[in-house]
Amino acid sequence: MAVKLVLLALCLGTALGLALLLWRGREDTTRDEVVAQPIPFSHKHHVGDVGLDCRFCHAAVERSASPGFPSTQMCLGCHSQLFAGQPMFEPLRESARTGKPVPWKRVHKLPDFVYFDHSIHVSEGVACIECHGRVDQMPLMRRVASLRMDWCLDCHRHPQPHLRDVSQVFDMRTIDAEDAATVQMLSRLQSGQRLTDCSTCHR
Repeated sequence: MAVKLVLLALCLGTALGLALLLWRGREDTTRDEVVAQPIPFSHKHHVGDVGLDCRFCHAAVERSASPGFPSTQMCLGCHSQLFAGQPMFEPLRESARTGKPVPWKRVHKLPDFVYFDHSIHVSEGVACIECHGRVDQMPLMRRVASLRMDWCLDCHRHPQPHLRDVSQVFDMRTIDAEDAATVQMLSRLQSGQRLTDCSTCHR
């Protein structure tokens, strides 16, 4: 009887180990996939061509966990005049009529058990492009980072290459951080142990 239990435990352990290996090695099929939006919003046009700052639409990014989405009134600030009659703006007009927000779909989604705060990353010098990529070159928004736990932990373990002066966080260009600025940013970070502690992201 004991031999059967040992063999059963070995079989179950092997099966669990193989399942874990397959899960960790699975291909991320949603990366670079464009998420269809109710209005085909082009970051390339608004950020790259027009030169809008991220904070123009994502006004809460410096002070809250969520960056927020632009309100209908903010969009209508331009589009009540520019291209106002275009069919693609019907969801915007519908939102203005009903008072219901445009149902934008999230491109960067984390599981419910993961806590992420945009404001702390911005205030510590993590640029938007570190997670979102060159949105100024994206006609339609797509996810460029895996957002997997090992990807986040790699940055938390080795933050230096990902930091820049706070004044350059919203700059879309790749900037080599100056040593003095990087050292100053690193000195403000919590300890490496705190940055990789489970409770930092899982609350």
